[in-house]
Amino acid sequence: MCGTHSAAEMAGGVNVQGRELLPANVIPRHYHVTLEPDFKKLTFEGTVVIDLDVAEDSKSVSLHTLELDIHNAKITSGGQTVSSSPDVSYNEATQVTKFDFDNAVAKGSKAQLEIKFTGQLNDKMAGFYRSTYKNADGSEGVMAVSQMEPTDARRSFPCFDEPSLKAEFTVTLIADKNLTCLSNMDVASETEVKSEQTGATRKAVHFNKSPLMSTYLVAFIVGELNYIETNDFRVPVRVYAPPSLDIEHGRFSLNLAAKTLAFYEKVFGIEFPLPKMDQIAIPDFAQGAMENWGLVTYRVVDLLLDEKVSGAATKERVAEVVQHELAHQWFGNLVTMDWWDGLWLNEGFATWASWYSCNIFFPEWKVWESYVVDNLQRALSLDSLRSSHPIEVPVKKADEINQIFDAISYSKGSCVLRMISTYLGEDIFLEGVRRYLKKHAYGNTQTGDLWSSLAEASGKSVEEVMQVWTKNIGFPVVTVSENDGKTVHLKQNRFLRTGDTKPEEDQVIYPVFLGLRTKEGVDESQTMDKRETTLEVPSSDFFKLNANHTGLYRTAYSPERLKKLGEAAKQGLLSVQDRAGMIADAGALATPGYQSTSGVLSLLKSFNSETEFVVWNEIIARVSSVQSAWMFEDKADRDALDAFLRDLVSAKAHELGWQFSENDGHIEQQFKAMMFGSAGLSGDETIINAAKDMFKKFMAGEKTAVHPNIRGSVFSMALKYGGKEEYDAVLNFYRTSTSSDERNTALRCLGRAKDPQLIKRTLDLLFSGEVKDQDIYMPTAGLRSHPEGIDALYTWMTENWEELVKKLPPALSMLGNMVTIFTSSFTQKEQLAQVEKFFAGKSTNGFNQSLAQSLDSVRSKISWIERDRAEVSAWLKENGYRS
Repeated sequence: MCGTHSAAEMAGGVNVQGRELLPANVIPRHYHVTLEPDFKKLTFEGTVVIDLDVAEDSKSVSLHTLELDIHNAKITSGGQTVSSSPDVSYNEATQVTKFDFDNAVAKGSKAQLEIKFTGQLNDKMAGFYRSTYKNADGSEGVMAVSQMEPTDARRSFPCFDEPSLKAEFTVTLIADKNLTCLSNMDVASETEVKSEQTGATRKAVHFNKSPLMSTYLVAFIVGELNYIETNDFRVPVRVYAPPSLDIEHGRFSLNLAAKTLAFYEKVFGIEFPLPKMDQIAIPDFAQGAMENWGLVTYRVVDLLLDEKVSGAATKERVAEVVQHELAHQWFGNLVTMDWWDGLWLNEGFATWASWYSCNIFFPEWKVWESYVVDNLQRALSLDSLRSSHPIEVPVKKADEINQIFDAISYSKGSCVLRMISTYLGEDIFLEGVRRYLKKHAYGNTQTGDLWSSLAEASGKSVEEVMQVWTKNIGFPVVTVSENDGKTVHLKQNRFLRTGDTKPEEDQVIYPVFLGLRTKEGVDESQTMDKRETTLEVPSSDFFKLNANHTGLYRTAYSPERLKKLGEAAKQGLLSVQDRAGMIADAGALATPGYQSTSGVLSLLKSFNSETEFVVWNEIIARVSSVQSAWMFEDKADRDALDAFLRDLVSAKAHELGWQFSENDGHIEQQFKAMMFGSAGLSGDETIINAAKDMFKKFMAGEKTAVHPNIRGSVFSMALKYGGKEEYDAVLNFYRTSTSSDERNTALRCLGRAKDPQLIKRTLDLLFSGEVKDQDIYMPTAGLRSHPEGIDALYTWMTENWEELVKKLPPALSMLGNMVTIFTSSFTQKEQLAQVEKFFAGKSTNGFNQSLAQSLDSVRSKISWIERDRAEVSAWLKENGYRS
């Protein structure tokens, strides 16, 4: 907490640095929570007994509740009843319930607050909620599950729902005897009880007391579940799933979890402190996964892996998610940020740790190479918008918190950690992390605490360098001007994708780790900490900044230097990360006009002999970003861009082929799949015909006709170049497949069909009840690949807005994601004005940031096209792609 403050200041909560906080007159130390879900009424009965330390003379206690009916409450102190019927009042805006009583409890004493309540097993994927699945006999199964982060523990039981108010938890769950009950801790005992609700005999499962933890990490599960277990780790590790799912598909995650826990114990120098680790697949889950201590919850596709029907990319995703959540058991759970503006401490670190451990476990995946085209580009893309936010972002209340679970907290946060680990050296960095975890175990921290532990381990002034990166929005572009062949002049400026940086937005000087690559190797020692500087370069005429792209900035070279770097790439002087990062920089710099788009297209054309998957991944991504911006332009130019992409990728696609064998490496599988899809969707006739043939056989029952790696591409081509027959086949496949991965592929592809009737059918799926709310964004993916789909998406949003808000409440995160999907693909002034007008009279609380970012991204495309439209058209003509 930020010091104590009087309860009289604000009944609904105290305002510290603008934050809505509970009064600090009492401090929770222990909760005993008892919950009994009712699957018929879709409610739960609950009792919570909270042990409190009284910090000042108090005649009231305020805590968080949301959508809970309070039946009665009692406060006792020193064995005496202080009040058996306190006055109860509720502040809807702050979600705070206040209990007032006549007799004060004295400062320094202990008190107990007991509350009986009823809650809703809601369908919003928040708090203690219901998840449904289809049983083999077609009946519907229901389970009660939980998702508390960031501020939904208050939907499950009355609590002090702030991360710094850690307490111990003892949980009891009451359920029918055939159901499994899980919580963070292991089971202490089981007893028979008579249900107050039904009068039936049920079981009460009592769990052991937890260590000190934040409310957002508490978890409860009640349902019919199967499990598999391994004893390869010091404590039992299990994977659970409802009976509708094949539990054997949890084997990969189970074994990986056991190995990862042992690895993290060694790396972090602290034993995993709980008596067991459970992981569970949940059929309705808004996020990818949630790191509840000792009971991690997952979206089905992020935990269960059927290697027969899933490709290499899916396996990598599952590994990354499992290792991300397990890193949180230390970074986030054992040591927790003191408030949500430090969210990046949790998420940035868990993201970094998942890549670090993935690299150790699966070196053949070469994840640090793909990091440059994945996390780094995601971070730089969002952070190039005026409406981005700092890594440490001031958040004040519940509906603002969900909006920061984004590429800044996760990707930019992890990039900053990667940058500092390169600067300090990995061993010193990890020594600093160990010190941080040991010093703050079971406590709460701020970003400065991590910097001081890293400074202690390294002897370097880490905070000075790093707080510029975490407390400010944005990043720089370093412009390289060449002088006399011996020195280059460097200048840094804030980079905005819209290209209209104002002087007042360009005040921050970032400490830029230059990472100078020459023929002699890499010099990591130089930092640029002023606006302009001169750098000595070797006379050999080969140099490149930001070696391996561990720095968080873009580099703008002259067209001549860019050409020389393209040649250096062919001579083998640049690493894979250098080549991919250089292409990414060049592509991103074309949008605001630092470089010409035609120059970038020429650079991409010169990479036709490239051999590496990661570099091709970025080449294709950069052509795609031009295609997205030119989405509503003249058809001749759009067709010419297709022809250019086809010309780039086809030869490589044919050389690699689209047959897969046991001998293909993990990367090779993804490489073949990407080139096949890219060539086919840009019009390669041979590949289109091969895809149509495979599709026909597959839909006729020959399940081996389409390899899982290319299933999405084959379906997409069948739909793009087919009609109603192909659409019906994919939709039927969605309806009949039992694999979540296969069903998701089908959903994501449906929107490729452009026929107006088929577009309507795809949009009708969103509210049909046939697609789970967690997957509502999936059918939109294909629609964003063509102008007709983009227009239809926006129209659908405007016509269904009220129902959409009801289905996806603004306080939860999914509405913001959907607003981005519905609006960000536009590229024209009229379209921008249309969106602004639609939202002008509406409350945008809970998604205002997503909307602002979406509109910024549209503005950047408008200015890009206006500037480079004619030039791109001329380049496409000159190079023979259009008449």
